[in-house]
Amino acid sequence: MTSREHHIAEDLIGTQYEAMDEGTQRVVRQLTERRHISRHPSQKASETSDFGQRAADAVARFGGSWTFIFAFIFVLVAWVILNSVILLRYDSAFDPYPYILLNLFLSMLASIQAPIILMSQNREAEIDRGQAEHDYEVNLKAELEILLLHEKMDGLRNQQWQELIQLQQQQITLLEKLLVDKSK
Repeated sequence: MTSREHHIAEDLIGTQYEAMDEGTQRVVRQLTERRHISRHPSQKASETSDFGQRAADAVARFGGSWTFIFAFIFVLVAWVILNSVILLRYDSAFDPYPYILLNLFLSMLASIQAPIILMSQNREAEIDRGQAEHDYEVNLKAELEILLLHEKMDGLRNQQWQELIQLQQQQITLLEKLLVDKSK
């Protein structure tokens, strides 16, 4: 750990560098090395997804769309009309009212679709947690940089005050010298 990291850790954050969590240590290191910490939000998510996760995302995306809802309504209405027409014309439908086969298919669809959507939501929650952690790190680094800028500004202001005091002392000395010379 460098002295600058030690300064940032103790003076700005208020803890020992070794006592910080890994994310905060990463922020301090990147601050001292003057490197950026931000990254594109989807960069990490796309690198870690496997085929199953991408498939779950696609199913959840399609299952939560208006296209799915309209297609689902169309299939249900077509099923009911087709079975009703066959029942009225031929007196035997492949799934007569109360449409038990349709209920079975709907139950199977729901039992498969629900866990897939939950997997996708869990993955999105994991991505959101990672993004929140990244946002925290970026905000912490920005806050620390602002505090360091305040320190620099305070240092410059104090230096200017010291220079003004020295100039004023020189002016007072010159004025005293002029008064002494004038009184002679």
